[in-house]
Amino acid sequence: MANPEKIEKGKLTASDWERGALELIAEQGINAVAVESLARRMGITKGSFYWHFPNRQALIEQSLLRWLEHDERNLQLLMDAIEDPRERLILFFRRSTQVHKLTHDVYTALCFAPDHPLVEPVLAAVAERRTTYLANAFCELGMDSETANFRARLTYAAYVGYLQLMQQEQAPVPESPEFEAYLEHVIKTLIPTV
Repeated sequence: MANPEKIEKGKLTASDWERGALELIAEQGINAVAVESLARRMGITKGSFYWHFPNRQALIEQSLLRWLEHDERNLQLLMDAIEDPRERLILFFRRSTQVHKLTHDVYTALCFAPDHPLVEPVLAAVAERRTTYLANAFCELGMDSETANFRARLTYAAYVGYLQLMQQEQAPVPESPEFEAYLEHVIKTLIPTV
C-alpha cells in the first residue's frame, strides 16, 4: 500500500496551500490561518503541509508574497494598457471595484490587521506602489509633483475606504445603479478633465 503522505504530497503543491491560506485570510483574517484547520478545509492531512513549508509563518509569508506579486502584475497590466493617463485613472476605479474579488478581499482583511508583523510591510509596499502609479498618472495630466502625490493619496484613500465600507455593507454594491452614480461622482471629483 502506498504511503498516504506521498500521495498527498503529489496532489497538493505549495501554491495550493498558499491559495488556501489566502482564501482563509480573505474570509476570516490573517489570525485564522492555522495549519490544522487549513488542512481540514482542504480535505487533506496536515502532514502534507510540511512537505512544502517548515511552519505556519513560512506559509503566511509565501502566501503574502504570492499575493503581492499578483497585485503588482495586475496593476502593471492595468496602468500600462492605456496610454491616456485620465483613462488609466478611470480604469483604476472601475477595475479595482469590479474584478479580482479574492485580491480585494485579501487586501481588505489585511487592512484590518495593520500592526501584524507580517502584514505591516505588505500594506506599506502595496500603498507605495499604487500611489506611485497614481501620482505618475496625475503628473502626466499636468499636475506638479506635490499636487500629484497629494491627489494620489486622496485617490488611494477613496479606494481603501470604499473596500472597507463594502465589508460593513455601507457602500453601494458594484453593478448597481447607485454604485454607477457613486463611481461617476468619485471620478468627477478626483480626476480632472483635460
